[in-house]
Amino acid sequence: MKEWHRRIALALGVVSFVIVSYATIYWWAMGTFEGREIAFVKALQVTVESLTTAGFGGHAPWESTVLNLLVLAMNLSGVLLVFLGLPLFAIPLLRQALESSPPTRSGLTDHVIICSHSQQDEVLREELEAVGVPYLFVDSDPDLVTELVEAGRNAIHGDPEQIGTLRAANAANARALVADVDDEANPIVILSARRVNPELRIVSVVRDYRVVDYHEFAGADEAVLARQQLGESFAMRARTSFERDLRETIEVENDLEVTELLVEEGSPLAGETLASAGVLDELRITVVGMWIGGKFVVSPPPETVLEENTILLAIGDHDHVEQVTARPVPTHYHPERVIVCGYGTVGYSVTEALRREGIEVTVVDRQKKNGVDVVGDVNDPETHQRARVADAETVILALDEDTPTIYGTLVLKQLDPEVEIIARADDTDSVWKLYNAGADYVLSLPTLTGEILASMLVDEVDIVTPQMEFEFARSAAPALAGQTLAEADVRFETGCTVIAVERDDRLVTDIGPDFRIGEADVLIVAGRHEAIEAFERLAS
Repeated sequence: MKEWHRRIALALGVVSFVIVSYATIYWWAMGTFEGREIAFVKALQVTVESLTTAGFGGHAPWESTVLNLLVLAMNLSGVLLVFLGLPLFAIPLLRQALESSPPTRSGLTDHVIICSHSQQDEVLREELEAVGVPYLFVDSDPDLVTELVEAGRNAIHGDPEQIGTLRAANAANARALVADVDDEANPIVILSARRVNPELRIVSVVRDYRVVDYHEFAGADEAVLARQQLGESFAMRARTSFERDLRETIEVENDLEVTELLVEEGSPLAGETLASAGVLDELRITVVGMWIGGKFVVSPPPETVLEENTILLAIGDHDHVEQVTARPVPTHYHPERVIVCGYGTVGYSVTEALRREGIEVTVVDRQKKNGVDVVGDVNDPETHQRARVADAETVILALDEDTPTIYGTLVLKQLDPEVEIIARADDTDSVWKLYNAGADYVLSLPTLTGEILASMLVDEVDIVTPQMEFEFARSAAPALAGQTLAEADVRFETGCTVIAVERDDRLVTDIGPDFRIGEADVLIVAGRHEAIEAFERLAS
């Protein structure tokens, strides 16, 4: 901007000099060659009229050759100034305004600094915005930062490895920093951030588990090993499900069915809120939980939108559940045998977790290496036949490319329509494609990573991710008898959520804030292990 200020000042100075010079010459020439004395301001007027070709007032025509040539020179000068001014000043200035440089400094405070930008960082941003926590992207790509700013995101341009950039991001007054550049750059970001703010909470996203020690030694408070955690999530899903856990928690005899329902693309439920989805009320189906991307929401509020690919944990009469236009999601409890396709970091992690549970695992990979049982292409039906897919309850596709994962899903569904398929997606846009291809449970690595980061950094709400130890429990609550659920405020006091009540040998699922707890009621609650323990202390 300083350069443009200088150039504009120079242009104005040149134009002013030309006008004053021509006016002076014209004023002198009128008296000398035309014999007419005029005021200097009149000479200025005629000069401006001539340069702008707007007209010549009352002085025309001129009798002398000198005046005619002078006016002609002024006209040509005006045209020349226009043709020079547009390309040299007006057009570049307009282009500069349209292509403004991205911001390099922020005044945000108590914010989360996110170094770099990716799909997983967008998931984190959404969670931060949902609870009103400020955020700031810092990226070295000026075009990307410009796009983010134009999209309404908080972002600045700069190298996050540099101390000056982090100072410009106001790291001294930030609540946390996420290092998400790459495994080599993150430790440098961490060291620079520690220099700016030794008390800053720092989380590093680690791709290769073998380098996590370097990140922690550099000063990271926590490291997110998303690929390992994705594998653990797949193992937990293959071993059991929230549907199975909830069904086993309920002890009273009832005719209600606990099931998981996938809101597929094109379903009438897609885009509706729980409150506006009248079919759920008409069929008396209670949604006690929802898998939304990479997080589980317990007792979602009525305004929650049923987006495509959302999995509902629902309770209702068997016949009524079958009438819902959503695909039932199959689940198994401690299956005897699971096939894992892909033996990278995710595949290795899920295999080890399943084997610790005593589940037989057959590993399929394109390359021959230790731990691989069947070498072959997952897109080749013969490979799955050699892996004995017909004898397995579940197949986990842990490949690091989405195209073969989608194609492999189609192949598996043709070979064995009943097999449960759990699939990894590396691009969030591939999730719906995998569900449409026939996958039963899909987790996107960017989505899971973003939700794990949010669960670490967001204290305002409890974000439950798939690899967390989440439980259902039943407990009498004599200490809460006579109170409504709103008065007891169990979620605030303990972190648990009451999702159903056993009363008089029946299961009550239609409960709201005004539901009053009875002396003999047994409450069905959901939450993390420590939250369950807190509830039991409160209730007794």
